Amino acid sequence: MNKLLFALLAVIYLGQPVHAAPYPEIKWEALVPKGWDPTRDLKNLNLGTLQDSDPRAIEALEKLKALWDNAPAEPAHHGKKIRLAGYVLPLERDKAGKVTEFLLVPYFGACIHTPPPPANQIIHARSAKPLAGVKMMEALWVHGTLTVQRGETTWGVAGYRLTVDKIAPYELPQTKK
Repeated sequence: MNKLLFALLAVIYLGQPVHAAPYPEIKWEALVPKGWDPTRDLKNLNLGTLQDSDPRAIEALEKLKALWDNAPAEPAHHGKKIRLAGYVLPLERDKAGKVTEFLLVPYFGACIHTPPPPANQIIHARSAKPLAGVKMMEALWVHGTLTVQRGETTWGVAGYRLTVDKIAPYELPQTKK
């Protein structure tokens, strides 16, 4: 049976077309390569016994920042269309105040407070079409094409680039009663 006939039968019997989602949802955890452990080199250090001014604490923080800035991206997502929920940090606005470039991060306050998340948890997003009404730390669904591309920003190192096709407000999933 060919695909077109199968799709038509599915519409007739199920009332909806059968096809893959154009933007499959991914979770933030999927952006971290399996086995990556940034704390491996710091496990023998008891941070609870150190003062902020202790040279060992300063060295550990510098080492952790370097590990996070160089966090590896997951190459399996390169070139894939995705849908991902996250928080927005606008980087660039046009004269009308519409956002053309922003960071997408996994949790509220990321990048504003130090240190920023690892590079594999920061996405540098760009939209060819300026986006109206986008606010700092707003939760959004972002749809687009993801590429593995490292980039420095004022808020942190991004391990991914996203070409934005569309955005939508984030809403909590409906629970079944």
